[in-house]
Amino acid sequence: MKHRPYLLLLLLLVCATTVSAANPWKQMKKVEAQIKAPTFPDRTLLITDFHEAGDTLYTAAIDKAIIACSSQGGGRVVVPKGVFPTAAIHMRSNVELHLEEGAVLRFSTDRRLYPIVLTRIEGIDCYNLSPLIYAYGENNIAVTGKGLLDGQATSDNWLHPDTLWNITMPDGSKGKEKDLLNTALENHWPMERRVFEGTYGMRPQMINFYKCKNILLEDFTVNRSPFWLIHPLMSENITVRRLTLDSHGYNNDGVDPESCRNVLIEDCFFNTGDDCIAIKSGKDDDGRRWMIPSENIIVRRCKMRDGHAGVAIGSEITGGCSNVWVEDCQMDSPHLNRIIRIKSNPNRGGVVSNVSVRNVEVGTCDLAILGIELNYWHVDEGKYYPYFHDIRFENVVSQKSRYMLHVEGVGNRTQVRGISFTNCRFEGVQEPEVVKLSGTAPVKYKNVTVNGKPWK
Repeated sequence: MKHRPYLLLLLLLVCATTVSAANPWKQMKKVEAQIKAPTFPDRTLLITDFHEAGDTLYTAAIDKAIIACSSQGGGRVVVPKGVFPTAAIHMRSNVELHLEEGAVLRFSTDRRLYPIVLTRIEGIDCYNLSPLIYAYGENNIAVTGKGLLDGQATSDNWLHPDTLWNITMPDGSKGKEKDLLNTALENHWPMERRVFEGTYGMRPQMINFYKCKNILLEDFTVNRSPFWLIHPLMSENITVRRLTLDSHGYNNDGVDPESCRNVLIEDCFFNTGDDCIAIKSGKDDDGRRWMIPSENIIVRRCKMRDGHAGVAIGSEITGGCSNVWVEDCQMDSPHLNRIIRIKSNPNRGGVVSNVSVRNVEVGTCDLAILGIELNYWHVDEGKYYPYFHDIRFENVVSQKSRYMLHVEGVGNRTQVRGISFTNCRFEGVQEPEVVKLSGTAPVKYKNVTVNGKPWK
Protein backbone atom coordinates (compact mmCIF):
# COMPACT_ATOMS: atom_id res chain seq x y z
CA MET A 1 0.00 0.00 0.00
CA LYS A 2 2.13 2.84 -1.35
CA HIS A 3 -0.21 5.59 -0.13
CA ARG A 4 -1.22 4.00 3.20
CA PRO A 5 0.17 6.85 5.42
CA TYR A 6 -1.87 9.39 3.43
CA LEU A 7 -5.05 7.32 3.68
CA LEU A 8 -4.48 6.69 7.38
CA LEU A 9 -4.12 10.41 8.08
CA LEU A 10 -7.33 11.09 6.16
CA LEU A 11 -9.18 8.52 8.28
CA LEU A 12 -7.79 9.89 11.54
CA LEU A 13 -8.69 13.47 10.65
CA VAL A 14 -12.22 12.49 9.69
CA CYS A 15 -12.75 10.55 12.92
CA ALA A 16 -11.18 13.19 15.16
CA THR A 17 -13.14 16.11 13.73
CA THR A 18 -16.43 14.25 13.70
CA VAL A 19 -16.25 14.06 17.48
CA SER A 20 -15.94 17.83 17.86
CA ALA A 21 -18.38 18.71 15.08
CA ALA A 22 -21.45 18.51 17.38
CA ASN A 23 -20.33 21.54 19.41
CA PRO A 24 -17.35 23.22 17.73
CA TRP A 25 -17.36 26.34 19.91
CA LYS A 26 -17.26 24.31 23.10
CA GLN A 27 -14.30 22.47 21.60
CA MET A 28 -12.64 25.83 20.88
CA LYS A 29 -12.76 26.74 24.57
CA LYS A 30 -10.93 23.52 25.42
CA VAL A 31 -8.24 24.32 22.87
CA GLU A 32 -7.94 27.91 24.09
CA ALA A 33 -7.26 26.66 27.61
CA GLN A 34 -4.27 24.72 26.28
CA ILE A 35 -2.59 27.79 24.73
CA LYS A 36 -0.34 29.54 27.23
CA ALA A 37 1.93 32.46 26.41
CA PRO A 38 5.48 31.98 27.72
CA THR A 39 6.80 33.98 30.67
CA PHE A 40 10.39 35.03 31.30
CA PRO A 41 12.69 35.64 34.26
CA ASP A 42 13.05 39.18 35.60
CA ARG A 43 16.32 39.93 33.82
CA THR A 44 16.90 42.78 31.34
CA LEU A 45 19.79 43.32 28.93
CA LEU A 46 20.11 46.30 26.58
CA ILE A 47 21.48 45.70 23.09
CA THR A 48 23.32 49.02 23.27
CA ASP A 49 25.46 47.67 26.11
CA PHE A 50 26.86 45.05 23.72
CA HIS A 51 27.51 47.34 20.76
CA GLU A 52 31.12 48.06 19.76
CA ALA A 53 32.02 51.52 18.52
CA GLY A 54 32.58 51.61 14.80
CA ASP A 55 30.22 48.74 14.01
CA THR A 56 27.66 50.10 11.53
CA LEU A 57 25.26 47.25 12.25
CA TYR A 58 23.79 46.04 15.54
CA THR A 59 23.67 42.39 14.44
CA ALA A 60 26.61 41.33 16.61
CA ALA A 61 25.33 43.33 19.60
CA ILE A 62 21.88 41.77 19.39
CA ASP A 63 23.36 38.30 18.98
CA LYS A 64 25.64 38.73 21.99
CA ALA A 65 22.78 40.03 24.13
CA ILE A 66 20.52 37.11 23.18
CA ILE A 67 23.23 34.52 23.86
CA ALA A 68 24.13 36.13 27.20
CA CYS A 69 20.48 36.32 28.25
CA SER A 70 19.77 32.70 27.32
CA SER A 71 22.93 31.39 28.99
CA GLN A 72 21.98 33.14 32.24
CA GLY A 73 18.60 31.42 32.33
CA GLY A 74 16.61 33.81 30.14
CA GLY A 75 14.91 37.17 30.36
CA ARG A 76 14.30 40.24 28.21
CA VAL A 77 16.64 41.68 25.57
CA VAL A 78 15.59 45.29 25.00
CA VAL A 79 15.83 47.35 21.83
CA PRO A 80 15.50 50.95 23.08
CA LYS A 81 13.95 53.88 21.22
CA GLY A 82 15.91 54.65 18.08
CA VAL A 83 16.81 53.17 14.69
CA PHE A 84 19.09 50.12 14.72
CA PRO A 85 20.37 48.69 11.41
CA THR A 86 20.83 44.93 11.53
CA ALA A 87 20.97 41.73 9.52
CA ALA A 88 19.54 38.34 10.52
CA ILE A 89 18.66 37.82 14.19
CA HIS A 90 18.64 34.29 15.62
CA MET A 91 16.61 33.71 18.77
CA ARG A 92 17.53 31.44 21.69
CA SER A 93 15.41 29.65 24.28
CA ASN A 94 13.93 31.62 27.19
CA VAL A 95 14.53 35.01 25.55
CA GLU A 96 12.05 37.80 24.91
CA LEU A 97 13.22 40.33 22.32
CA HIS A 98 11.41 43.51 23.33
CA LEU A 99 11.11 46.60 21.14
CA GLU A 100 10.36 49.72 23.12
CA GLU A 101 7.92 52.22 21.63
CA GLY A 102 9.84 54.17 19.01
CA ALA A 103 12.37 51.38 18.45
CA VAL A 104 13.05 50.36 14.84
CA LEU A 105 14.97 47.31 13.72
CA ARG A 106 15.90 48.15 10.13
CA PHE A 107 17.05 45.05 8.30
CA SER A 108 19.78 45.13 5.69
CA THR A 109 18.98 44.21 2.08
CA ASP A 110 22.49 42.82 1.50
CA ARG A 111 22.03 39.10 0.80
CA ARG A 112 25.62 38.41 1.85
CA LEU A 113 24.69 39.18 5.46
CA TYR A 114 22.11 36.39 5.68
CA PRO A 115 23.52 32.92 6.44
CA ILE A 116 21.96 29.77 5.01
CA VAL A 117 19.53 27.97 7.34
CA LEU A 118 17.07 25.10 7.16
CA THR A 119 13.57 26.34 6.41
CA ARG A 120 10.61 25.86 4.11
CA ILE A 121 9.48 28.13 1.26
CA GLU A 122 5.89 27.73 0.04
CA GLY A 123 5.68 24.23 1.48
CA ILE A 124 9.02 23.04 0.02
CA ASP A 125 11.89 22.04 2.32
CA CYS A 126 15.21 23.72 1.59
CA TYR A 127 18.21 25.60 2.88
CA ASN A 128 17.78 29.28 2.12
CA LEU A 129 18.82 32.75 3.20
CA SER A 130 18.06 33.17 6.88
CA PRO A 131 14.73 34.77 7.74
CA LEU A 132 15.18 38.20 9.25
CA ILE A 133 14.29 36.78 12.69
CA TYR A 134 14.81 33.00 12.94
CA ALA A 135 14.80 30.18 15.46
CA TYR A 136 15.15 26.43 15.11
CA GLY A 137 14.26 24.02 17.90
CA GLU A 138 14.04 26.69 20.60
CA ASN A 139 11.54 26.86 23.49
CA ASN A 140 9.97 29.86 25.22
CA ILE A 141 10.73 32.67 22.79
CA ALA A 142 9.02 36.00 22.16
CA VAL A 143 9.15 39.19 20.14
CA THR A 144 7.16 41.94 21.87
CA GLY A 145 6.80 45.67 22.26
CA LYS A 146 5.39 48.60 20.28
CA GLY A 147 8.37 49.01 17.98
CA LEU A 148 8.77 48.41 14.26
CA LEU A 149 10.35 45.63 12.20
CA ASP A 150 11.28 47.22 8.88
CA GLY A 151 12.38 44.76 6.19
CA GLN A 152 13.15 47.61 3.74
CA ALA A 153 11.93 45.47 0.82
CA THR A 154 11.29 47.60 -2.26
CA SER A 155 11.48 47.22 -6.03
CA ASP A 156 15.10 48.38 -5.77
CA ASN A 157 16.24 45.34 -3.76
CA TRP A 158 14.34 42.23 -2.62
CA LEU A 159 11.39 42.98 -4.91
CA HIS A 160 13.34 44.02 -8.00
CA PRO A 161 11.67 42.59 -11.15
CA ASP A 162 14.91 40.83 -12.13
CA THR A 163 14.98 39.14 -8.71
CA LEU A 164 11.42 37.92 -9.08
CA TRP A 165 11.18 37.01 -12.75
CA ASN A 166 14.52 37.14 -14.54
CA ILE A 167 17.33 35.45 -12.62
CA THR A 168 20.12 33.58 -14.38
CA MET A 169 20.04 29.84 -13.71
CA PRO A 170 23.17 27.67 -13.28
CA ASP A 171 22.83 26.51 -16.92
CA GLY A 172 22.70 30.12 -18.14
CA SER A 173 18.97 30.17 -18.86
CA LYS A 174 16.61 32.76 -17.44
CA GLY A 175 13.84 31.90 -15.00
CA LYS A 176 11.65 32.93 -12.11
CA GLU A 177 12.99 33.22 -8.59
CA LYS A 178 11.34 29.99 -7.42
CA ASP A 179 11.96 27.84 -10.53
CA LEU A 180 14.86 26.02 -8.87
CA LEU A 181 12.77 25.47 -5.75
CA ASN A 182 9.93 23.87 -7.72
CA THR A 183 12.42 21.83 -9.74
CA ALA A 184 13.84 20.46 -6.49
CA LEU A 185 10.39 19.29 -5.41
CA GLU A 186 9.34 17.86 -8.75
CA ASN A 187 12.61 15.96 -9.23
CA HIS A 188 12.93 14.78 -5.61
CA TRP A 189 16.27 16.47 -4.98
CA PRO A 190 17.90 15.38 -1.70
CA MET A 191 18.23 18.09 0.93
CA GLU A 192 21.99 18.48 0.41
CA ARG A 193 21.24 19.66 -3.12
CA ARG A 194 18.54 22.10 -2.04
CA VAL A 195 20.90 24.85 -0.92
CA PHE A 196 19.78 28.20 -2.29
CA GLU A 197 22.21 31.01 -1.65
CA GLY A 198 23.71 34.04 -3.33
CA THR A 199 21.76 35.08 -6.40
CA TYR A 200 19.71 31.86 -6.17
CA GLY A 201 18.57 32.51 -2.62
CA MET A 202 14.83 33.08 -2.35
CA ARG A 203 13.53 36.12 -0.50
CA PRO A 204 13.44 35.26 3.22
CA GLN A 205 10.52 35.46 5.64
CA MET A 206 10.41 38.26 8.20
CA ILE A 207 9.93 35.85 11.14
CA ASN A 208 10.32 32.07 10.86
CA PHE A 209 10.26 29.91 14.00
CA TYR A 210 10.86 26.28 13.01
CA LYS A 211 10.18 23.34 15.39
CA CYS A 212 9.77 25.67 18.35
CA LYS A 213 7.45 25.54 21.37
CA ASN A 214 5.85 28.27 23.45
CA ILE A 215 5.95 31.36 21.24
CA LEU A 216 4.65 34.88 21.86
CA LEU A 217 4.48 37.61 19.18
CA GLU A 218 2.85 40.74 20.58
CA ASP A 219 2.25 44.45 19.89
CA PHE A 220 4.85 45.25 17.21
CA THR A 221 4.42 46.45 13.62
CA VAL A 222 5.85 44.84 10.48
CA ASN A 223 6.31 46.58 7.16
CA ARG A 224 8.26 46.16 3.92
CA SER A 225 8.82 42.42 4.38
CA PRO A 226 10.75 40.57 1.64
CA PHE A 227 8.37 37.58 1.77
CA TRP A 228 5.84 36.14 4.27
CA LEU A 229 5.65 38.20 7.46
CA ILE A 230 5.05 35.65 10.26
CA HIS A 231 5.77 31.97 9.54
CA PRO A 232 5.65 29.51 12.45
CA LEU A 233 6.64 26.11 11.05
CA MET A 234 6.09 22.73 12.75
CA SER A 235 5.72 24.61 16.02
CA GLU A 236 3.17 24.58 18.83
CA ASN A 237 1.62 26.71 21.56
CA ILE A 238 1.73 30.01 19.67
CA THR A 239 0.15 33.33 20.64
CA VAL A 240 0.03 36.16 18.06
CA ARG A 241 -1.54 39.23 19.62
CA ARG A 242 -2.10 42.91 18.72
CA LEU A 243 0.24 42.96 15.73
CA THR A 244 -0.01 45.52 12.95
CA LEU A 245 0.92 43.74 9.72
CA ASP A 246 1.12 46.45 7.08
CA SER A 247 3.17 45.27 4.10
CA HIS A 248 2.13 45.17 0.45
CA GLY A 249 5.06 43.45 -1.22
CA TYR A 250 4.89 40.38 -3.43
CA ASN A 251 3.99 37.20 -1.45
CA ASN A 252 3.39 39.32 1.65
CA ASP A 253 1.11 36.92 3.57
CA GLY A 254 0.47 38.15 7.11
CA VAL A 255 0.53 35.08 9.38
CA ASP A 256 1.17 31.60 7.96
CA PRO A 257 1.09 28.84 10.60
CA GLU A 258 2.36 25.73 8.81
CA SER A 259 2.01 22.26 10.33
CA CYS A 260 1.43 23.99 13.67
CA ARG A 261 -0.73 23.04 16.63
CA ASN A 262 -2.54 25.23 19.19
CA VAL A 263 -2.35 28.70 17.67
CA LEU A 264 -4.14 31.84 18.87
CA ILE A 265 -4.23 34.90 16.58
CA GLU A 266 -6.16 37.76 18.14
CA ASP A 267 -6.66 41.54 17.95
CA CYS A 268 -4.37 41.96 14.94
CA PHE A 269 -4.64 44.38 12.01
CA PHE A 270 -3.87 43.09 8.50
CA ASN A 271 -3.19 45.18 5.42
CA THR A 272 -1.14 42.84 3.27
CA GLY A 273 -0.11 42.09 -0.30
CA ASP A 274 -1.30 38.48 -0.14
CA ASP A 275 -3.49 36.39 2.21
CA CYS A 276 -3.95 38.02 5.62
CA ILE A 277 -3.81 34.61 7.31
CA ALA A 278 -2.87 31.46 5.39
CA ILE A 279 -2.85 28.09 7.15
CA LYS A 280 -0.57 25.50 5.54
CA SER A 281 0.91 22.01 6.02
CA GLY A 282 3.39 21.34 3.23
CA LYS A 283 3.29 20.97 -0.54
CA ASP A 284 2.89 17.79 -2.59
CA ASP A 285 5.56 15.14 -1.91
CA ASP A 286 7.34 17.28 0.71
CA GLY A 287 4.07 17.61 2.60
CA ARG A 288 3.45 13.86 2.34
CA ARG A 289 6.96 13.12 3.58
CA TRP A 290 6.16 14.80 6.92
CA MET A 291 2.37 14.49 7.03
CA ILE A 292 2.03 16.98 9.89
CA PRO A 293 -1.35 18.75 9.86
CA SER A 294 -2.15 22.21 11.14
CA GLU A 295 -4.74 21.95 13.88
CA ASN A 296 -6.45 23.88 16.65
CA ILE A 297 -6.17 27.41 15.28
CA ILE A 298 -8.22 30.29 16.73
CA VAL A 299 -8.60 33.64 14.93
CA ARG A 300 -10.61 36.31 16.71
CA ARG A 301 -11.18 40.07 16.89
CA CYS A 302 -8.94 40.76 13.91
CA LYS A 303 -9.39 43.46 11.28
CA MET A 304 -8.55 42.64 7.68
CA ARG A 305 -8.21 45.21 4.92
CA ASP A 306 -6.32 44.43 1.72
CA GLY A 307 -5.28 40.85 1.02
CA HIS A 308 -6.15 37.95 -1.24
CA ALA A 309 -8.18 36.32 1.56
CA GLY A 310 -9.09 37.17 5.12
CA VAL A 311 -8.37 33.62 6.27
CA ALA A 312 -7.08 31.07 3.76
CA ILE A 313 -6.42 27.39 4.22
CA GLY A 314 -3.95 26.22 1.59
CA SER A 315 -2.91 25.98 -1.03
CA GLU A 316 0.08 24.08 0.45
CA ILE A 317 -2.17 21.96 2.67
CA THR A 318 -1.02 18.42 1.83
CA GLY A 319 -0.62 17.43 5.49
CA GLY A 320 -4.20 18.44 6.24
CA CYS A 321 -5.89 20.90 8.58
CA SER A 322 -8.53 20.50 11.26
CA ASN A 323 -10.22 22.63 13.89
CA VAL A 324 -10.12 26.26 12.74
CA TRP A 325 -12.29 28.87 14.44
CA VAL A 326 -12.78 32.42 13.16
CA GLU A 327 -14.96 34.79 15.20
CA ASP A 328 -15.69 38.46 15.87
CA CYS A 329 -13.61 39.71 12.94
CA GLN A 330 -14.13 42.70 10.63
CA MET A 331 -13.13 42.41 6.98
CA ASP A 332 -13.59 45.20 4.47
CA SER A 333 -11.76 46.02 1.25
CA PRO A 334 -12.46 45.93 -2.52
CA HIS A 335 -9.05 44.22 -2.76
CA LEU A 336 -10.01 41.45 -0.32
CA ASN A 337 -10.83 38.68 -2.80
CA ARG A 338 -12.44 36.18 -0.42
CA ILE A 339 -13.36 36.25 3.25
CA ILE A 340 -12.66 32.55 3.85
CA ARG A 341 -10.77 30.62 1.17
CA ILE A 342 -9.92 26.90 1.09
CA LYS A 343 -7.71 25.79 -1.79
CA SER A 344 -5.78 22.77 -3.03
CA ASN A 345 -5.61 20.49 -6.07
CA PRO A 346 -5.31 16.78 -6.97
CA ASN A 347 -1.49 16.90 -6.89
CA ARG A 348 -1.51 18.44 -3.44
CA GLY A 349 -4.36 16.68 -1.69
CA GLY A 350 -5.14 17.41 1.93
CA VAL A 351 -8.13 16.92 4.22
CA VAL A 352 -9.56 20.14 5.65
CA SER A 353 -12.24 19.69 8.30
CA ASN A 354 -14.12 21.44 11.07
CA VAL A 355 -13.88 25.09 10.02
CA SER A 356 -16.25 27.30 12.03
CA VAL A 357 -16.92 31.00 11.36
CA ARG A 358 -19.23 33.24 13.38
CA ASN A 359 -19.96 36.88 14.15
CA VAL A 360 -17.97 38.23 11.20
CA GLU A 361 -18.82 41.62 9.68
CA VAL A 362 -17.92 42.14 6.03
CA GLY A 363 -18.08 45.48 4.27
CA THR A 364 -16.87 44.99 0.71
CA CYS A 365 -15.47 41.74 -0.64
CA ASP A 366 -14.29 41.40 -4.24
CA LEU A 367 -15.36 37.83 -5.04
CA ALA A 368 -16.96 35.51 -2.47
CA ILE A 369 -17.71 35.24 1.24
CA LEU A 370 -16.66 31.60 1.06
CA GLY A 371 -14.47 30.49 -1.83
CA ILE A 372 -13.34 26.89 -2.29
CA GLU A 373 -11.01 25.60 -5.01
CA LEU A 374 -10.20 21.94 -5.47
CA ASN A 375 -8.42 22.68 -8.76
CA TYR A 376 -6.03 25.41 -7.64
CA TRP A 377 -3.78 26.56 -10.52
CA HIS A 378 -6.18 24.75 -12.88
CA VAL A 379 -5.02 21.24 -11.92
CA ASP A 380 -7.97 18.89 -12.49
CA GLU A 381 -6.39 15.44 -12.24
CA GLY A 382 -3.92 13.70 -9.95
CA LYS A 383 -3.44 10.97 -7.35
CA TYR A 384 -4.37 12.97 -4.28
CA TYR A 385 -7.78 14.59 -4.48
CA PRO A 386 -8.39 17.06 -1.63
CA TYR A 387 -11.41 16.60 0.61
CA PHE A 388 -13.02 19.45 2.57
CA HIS A 389 -15.86 18.91 5.04
CA ASP A 390 -17.78 20.42 7.97
CA ILE A 391 -17.55 24.13 7.18
CA ARG A 392 -19.99 26.27 9.17
CA PHE A 393 -20.93 29.95 8.96
CA GLU A 394 -23.07 31.55 11.67
CA ASN A 395 -24.09 35.18 12.17
CA VAL A 396 -22.07 36.46 9.21
CA VAL A 397 -23.19 39.65 7.49
CA SER A 398 -21.81 41.37 4.41
CA GLN A 399 -22.60 44.49 2.40
CA LYS A 400 -21.11 43.71 -1.01
CA SER A 401 -19.67 40.74 -2.89
CA ARG A 402 -19.98 39.09 -6.28
CA TYR A 403 -21.01 35.72 -4.83
CA MET A 404 -22.11 34.41 -1.48
CA LEU A 405 -20.50 31.02 -2.11
CA HIS A 406 -18.17 29.94 -4.90
CA VAL A 407 -16.92 26.32 -5.17
CA GLU A 408 -14.75 25.02 -8.02
CA GLY A 409 -14.68 21.22 -8.07
CA VAL A 410 -12.85 18.63 -10.14
CA GLY A 411 -14.73 16.56 -12.70
CA ASN A 412 -17.79 14.74 -11.39
CA ARG A 413 -16.28 14.07 -7.97
CA THR A 414 -18.03 15.30 -4.80
CA GLN A 415 -15.11 16.36 -2.61
CA VAL A 416 -16.83 19.00 -0.45
CA ARG A 417 -19.47 18.14 2.15
CA GLY A 418 -21.11 19.64 5.18
CA ILE A 419 -21.25 23.35 4.29
CA SER A 420 -23.86 25.24 6.29
CA PHE A 421 -24.98 28.86 6.75
CA THR A 422 -27.09 29.85 9.77
CA ASN A 423 -28.51 33.28 10.67
CA CYS A 424 -26.58 35.09 7.93
CA ARG A 425 -27.40 38.19 5.88
CA PHE A 426 -25.69 38.99 2.58
CA GLU A 427 -26.43 42.28 0.85
CA GLY A 428 -25.12 43.62 -2.43
CA VAL A 429 -24.53 40.20 -3.99
CA GLN A 430 -23.91 41.12 -7.63
CA GLU A 431 -23.98 37.87 -9.58
CA PRO A 432 -27.47 36.59 -10.40
CA GLU A 433 -26.35 33.03 -9.54
CA VAL A 434 -25.60 34.06 -5.92
CA VAL A 435 -23.86 30.71 -5.49
CA LYS A 436 -21.71 28.89 -8.05
CA LEU A 437 -21.17 25.28 -7.07
CA SER A 438 -19.20 22.38 -8.50
CA GLY A 439 -18.18 19.19 -6.70
CA THR A 440 -20.05 19.83 -3.47
CA ALA A 441 -22.85 18.04 -1.64
CA PRO A 442 -26.02 20.07 -0.94
CA VAL A 443 -25.45 23.16 1.20
CA LYS A 444 -27.66 23.77 4.24
CA TYR A 445 -29.20 27.20 4.81
CA LYS A 446 -31.15 28.28 7.90
CA ASN A 447 -32.48 31.81 8.30
CA VAL A 448 -30.30 33.21 5.50
CA THR A 449 -31.19 36.26 3.39
CA VAL A 450 -29.54 37.42 0.16
CA ASN A 451 -30.23 40.94 -1.10
CA GLY A 452 -33.11 41.19 1.34
CA LYS A 453 -34.84 37.96 0.33
CA PRO A 454 -34.87 34.55 2.07
CA TRP A 455 -32.42 32.06 0.60
CA LYS A 456 -32.87 28.32 0.73
